[in-house]
Amino acid sequence: MTQSKPRHAPVLFEESMQWLRVRPGATVVDCTVGLAGHAAGIARLLGPEGHLIGFDKDAEALDLAKGKLDEVCRELGSQAPRVTLIGEAFSSISRHLQHASVDALLADFGVSSLQLDEASRGFSFMVDSELDMRMDQRSGPTASQVVNEASEHELADLIYEYGEERRSRRIARAIVRGRPVTTTGQLSRIVTSAAPAMKQAHLHPATRTFQALRIYVNRELEEISALLEAAPKLLKPSARLVVISFHSLEDRIAKDSLREGAREGIWEILTKKPVTAGEEELERNPRSRSAKLRAGERTATSC
Repeated sequence: MTQSKPRHAPVLFEESMQWLRVRPGATVVDCTVGLAGHAAGIARLLGPEGHLIGFDKDAEALDLAKGKLDEVCRELGSQAPRVTLIGEAFSSISRHLQHASVDALLADFGVSSLQLDEASRGFSFMVDSELDMRMDQRSGPTASQVVNEASEHELADLIYEYGEERRSRRIARAIVRGRPVTTTGQLSRIVTSAAPAMKQAHLHPATRTFQALRIYVNRELEEISALLEAAPKLLKPSARLVVISFHSLEDRIAKDSLREGAREGIWEILTKKPVTAGEEELERNPRSRSAKLRAGERTATSC
């Protein structure tokens, strides 16, 4: 039986292309190439002198992205750009790119459709599966190891800090009592029992706890901070930076980084307020509802 390809709708696609301002012959970096939804659109704009560089530490996603981009390049024929895919975290970007060599950089910080929809990855509580949550399955502790080995105090702190969950201590206490916890369904039931949904709540009771574990396991906020610190050194003057975040912790880092850079004369902030999805996209792709896009343009200030 042939395995169907994962469905993937790139979030804020038209807005990303607009703010990236991709030009023929440019060097463009997609820091989170995922299933190549944005990258395929970028490739179509670059022309034969252009260079698309994609990063993703998820080996399965990178393999699927390669297939998608190979298909696009065959379609473009002689007008296809050069494509380089790097199977590492985007925080390693400075090891692979030269100073002032990039014309546009995109980072979509959301979890990919592949990771959410594939039960065995353990990112979602919608299907019972092994509690993993690693984007890079080659290394690092799983979410199961974290919930079973961390102290109650450590669990409470990480659920509060990374999930912004006010009932973190109650949840951590229930997790410790319910050990060993090995599946997403088991964890979801423990959290829901300890902290039931409140009236008129829009989120599932386990959402914030799952978010916290995913961020912690993948060191997501540290990765984002490292990327945004490196970006000004890699971008040419007048180059564009576009970031898409999906929760307040990510967006706060992006907003603060751009504002600090603007005060130092490094960035011109292009989006005074974050760009969000319109009604048509929200109807077509509900996962876009929490997406926020921010964009900046690199000034000529040395960095």
